[in-house]
Amino acid sequence: MFRKIISVGGWTLLSRLTGFIRDVVIAAVMGVGPIADAFFVAFRIPNHFRAIFGEGAFNNAFLPTYAKSLETQGDRAASSFAARITTLMLIVQIALLVAAYLAMPAVVRLLAPGFSEDPAKFALAVTLTRITFPYLLCVTLVTIYSGVLNAHDRFTAAAAAPILLNVSMIAALAVAFLFPNAGYAAAWGVTIAGILELGLVWLSARRAGIDPGLERPRLDAVMKRFFRTLGPAVVGSAGVQLAMFADTIIASFLPTGAVSSLYYADRIYQLPLGVIGIAAGTVLLPEMSRRIAAGDAQAAYAAQNRTVSFTLVIAAPFVVAFMAMPDLIMSALFQRGAFDVAAAQRAGAVLSAYAVGLPAAVLIRSAVASFYARSDTLTPLIASLTAVAANIVLKIALMGTYGVVGLALGTSIGAWVNLLLLFALAYRRGWAEPNRVLGKTVLSVAVASLLLAGFAVLAYDPFERWTSALPAWRSESLLAALGACGAVLYGAVLLAGLKLSGIRLARR
Repeated sequence: MFRKIISVGGWTLLSRLTGFIRDVVIAAVMGVGPIADAFFVAFRIPNHFRAIFGEGAFNNAFLPTYAKSLETQGDRAASSFAARITTLMLIVQIALLVAAYLAMPAVVRLLAPGFSEDPAKFALAVTLTRITFPYLLCVTLVTIYSGVLNAHDRFTAAAAAPILLNVSMIAALAVAFLFPNAGYAAAWGVTIAGILELGLVWLSARRAGIDPGLERPRLDAVMKRFFRTLGPAVVGSAGVQLAMFADTIIASFLPTGAVSSLYYADRIYQLPLGVIGIAAGTVLLPEMSRRIAAGDAQAAYAAQNRTVSFTLVIAAPFVVAFMAMPDLIMSALFQRGAFDVAAAQRAGAVLSAYAVGLPAAVLIRSAVASFYARSDTLTPLIASLTAVAANIVLKIALMGTYGVVGLALGTSIGAWVNLLLLFALAYRRGWAEPNRVLGKTVLSVAVASLLLAGFAVLAYDPFERWTSALPAWRSESLLAALGACGAVLYGAVLLAGLKLSGIRLARR
């Protein structure tokens, strides 16, 4: 299973790295001005709907149902189920696309009401969102093909598909002079990427002989089970996205640049979240679904404990880095062109606030697997909505004092509420069994992280004096030096702690 996680994580890491290059280009070309704010709203809106109706809700309902059908009824029945779902989702997405296109001014006014005070920014956001919205239709179909591929232990194409989004947007921005402004170029890059991603996963499924195709929808026992799990999953995903909508809505009332600062900090925050948390959850869910369908719950718990341990080991250094030197990270990665020192400091403050909730955020996908593997989407819904309520209340309470940083703090606290509720409910039902190895791993990670944090604080000034003599790339060199030395220290302390705890790393 680790090999699968590393494979998915590797492709996701490449996606995040190309995404970083994309964001560097966006920062250099658009900075944090009105065009950037308008584009990021246009980019977020289809992504919010995608998370509600596509990747989040759909995947959590579709994959366990498909895996169970595959395990108990065979390939033909599973393929028929996937074909009917593909046809149904295509019809729904086309209808949603038409409705959204006609009502786009109202959609933008609802999700970024503060833009109404600037007619030019509002009009640009409406136009760009109309350009980007077809991406939702494509990526929803991508989610279906990805679920089928993952259920058959084929993870490469689905994990690699997001790379095409980054490449497409970079290519579009490279010829931005052909468009009215850079926002138009980036928006068209998003839509073209959706077509490319769909082509990649469709071709991969077709070559593997598992392309579901299209089939007239009909209601049978499998479809009924799918819809019973889909309803709560949609509401649960909508709850999470409601909290993210709140970020966009509230930030639209803050001074120009708030939406952009959230975006740039979120892109760095998403690196460990996507590479580790989402990759681990992507592999764990079908693994637990198969084990539980086969009646081997203990193997499912063991897989979950290993995944949580692995996730914490990899995520902890990012938490330390984001909290100890956020300004340096934003400066080294983005400070060039239209992205100045003030923008780096603003985004850095947001990044440190996001770091507070990173441990919880990377573990949520592993925690919900206890429920989704049993087709229970109602319990995660309750936990999610409770966390969202706390999230939104905190955002409103903290915004007045901390501005855009308060929005990130609300997100972090909400993630902890969600994770703790999921763990408590799973443990109470006997659907999670943390063992001693997991406890010893958590302790070893905590010790290694504390020493890493001490190193980051004490070594910063000496390393800064050393890099200040360099003619160029000072921030980049300082970040690289601290990162390399910190990685060696963290790895050595962690390995020593695991060895003293009696944990063997080699697989038997």
